[in-house]
Amino acid sequence: MNYRVTTHTEREALRHRGCFAESWESVEVSEDFRVEQLRNVRFEGSVRIGSNSRIADSTIANYHIGDNCTIDDVLRMECRYPTTFGEGVRVAAVNENGGRTAVIYREITAQEAYMMTMLRNRRDMVSRMESMIVERSEAHRTDIGRVGNGSTIIGARFIREVRIEERCRIEGTSHLENGTVGEGSYVGIDVRGRDFIIDNNARVDGASSIERCFVGENSVVGNGFTAVDTLMFANCHFENGEAASVFAGPFTVSHHKSSLLIAGIFSFFNAGSGTNQSNHLFKSGAVHQAVHQRGTKFGSSAYVMSPAIEGPYTVVLGRHTRHHDTQDMPFSYLIEEGGESLLMPALALKSYGTIRDIEKWKSRDGRTLKRDNICFDEFNPFILGKMLRGVDILTRLEEENPEAKSYNYNRTTIRATMLTRGKRLYNSAIGASIGALLEGGDYSRATYDGSEWIDLAGQYIPLGEVERMASNIASGNLSLESIKATLGRLMAEYRDMAAAYAYNLLWQLMGAKPSEEEVQSIIASSKNILRQMREATEQDRQRDTGLDMMVGYGYDFRDEKEQEADFRNTR
Repeated sequence: MNYRVTTHTEREALRHRGCFAESWESVEVSEDFRVEQLRNVRFEGSVRIGSNSRIADSTIANYHIGDNCTIDDVLRMECRYPTTFGEGVRVAAVNENGGRTAVIYREITAQEAYMMTMLRNRRDMVSRMESMIVERSEAHRTDIGRVGNGSTIIGARFIREVRIEERCRIEGTSHLENGTVGEGSYVGIDVRGRDFIIDNNARVDGASSIERCFVGENSVVGNGFTAVDTLMFANCHFENGEAASVFAGPFTVSHHKSSLLIAGIFSFFNAGSGTNQSNHLFKSGAVHQAVHQRGTKFGSSAYVMSPAIEGPYTVVLGRHTRHHDTQDMPFSYLIEEGGESLLMPALALKSYGTIRDIEKWKSRDGRTLKRDNICFDEFNPFILGKMLRGVDILTRLEEENPEAKSYNYNRTTIRATMLTRGKRLYNSAIGASIGALLEGGDYSRATYDGSEWIDLAGQYIPLGEVERMASNIASGNLSLESIKATLGRLMAEYRDMAAAYAYNLLWQLMGAKPSEEEVQSIIASSKNILRQMREATEQDRQRDTGLDMMVGYGYDFRDEKEQEADFRNTR
């Protein structure tokens, strides 16, 4: 689009409409500009106004405004000095002392942030990634702010050094400084933000505060939530509570007041009311961290003292202070009993809640850009590997002391009955997993390097592939774009690699190369196992929706049919 300076006649008309400019020569307008677009506006520095954009009762300094924008009642929107708009900000996630700091930029993904944050043993890789991000950020440094086409800014107080992309809405915001608001995002009443990046179609509202934060695509921060040094990736939802030094992988949720997430990594996580952690043992300072792997849930008032780690899909109830490590016991319940941590391995495999969680995430993925790689598969090599190790551990514990009534495992207690049931449940799930992986991909089209699989903030991937990337990044062979491309390729090849992993595992278990007939037999058998597992979870669902749960429904009526009708129509 072509721009021009205003004419003498237009300037006179603008003055009569309450407009002022330090230098009208520094104010550029679109070719089709009309004086009716402006009222009571003060311009400072370099300003550009796009076609059909309207500004009223505001002060604008060093900003270029796109087409079809509305700016009204903004105390000051200004760019006071050269800035990178939140890119290059260092976020001290996971460890409050800064030992796992990540450098953010506009297009950062959960996978890149995980590599920088959690793989600190690959120092050369981390250093190279940080350098590339800083270099990229500095290339974007400018002293002119931008408002993208179709954006609306109404009733804001201070907007300073903030890049606002297309179709954003900023309404009643208190103070934004040094940040980026991504396309289609909303920033609402009394929000305060400093040193931040908000990704596309996110929402920050309700007097929330974010400082040194990345807010991922389609995420929500609201109702007075406070976040400092926190990375929130796709589809997260935070309200009422607080986050400090948190890596919030996709679908991390905390809705309730008095809930604190601090110094840890979370993923597909749900925090009950009053959830709390502590990372300061009053010795070395706030240096400790906790890892809550995919699908972990905290019940009301659950507490964990760092350092600690729970395996995937663990349900945590009560207070736990002994620094447990249950990473190889997925689908477990971790319950406080008499001041001790009682571990119930694999028990969540019988819970309908686990299945509901796994199914709901995919249906609630509201992204359009989908920058983060997210695998939703229930059966995958990462969980399968953990269940295999879990069975080995439980078997070893039992063999070492077959008469014991309980066992000590990584500062938790496992009762003998729970150990036996855990082995049975794991073995069923292992059988179902192997068949599902074999059926889900073509094992002949991919190779598996034999390494352990990890959950790279939502993407299941062999550790060997990550190590190869780390080596290539450290040696300067991969750019940021190449890292994304490599991760994208591995995501596209995931199911074939997972099938190759299952095939190799089957080969090891059988002691000989499986024939195609044997593979098909395993797949058929796994479907039978899965059907039995689903029958168990269906029974759990029916208990939750059965008449025993009718207490409190239709209480104005003595007739059980009326009570049941209220129950059915409500549930």
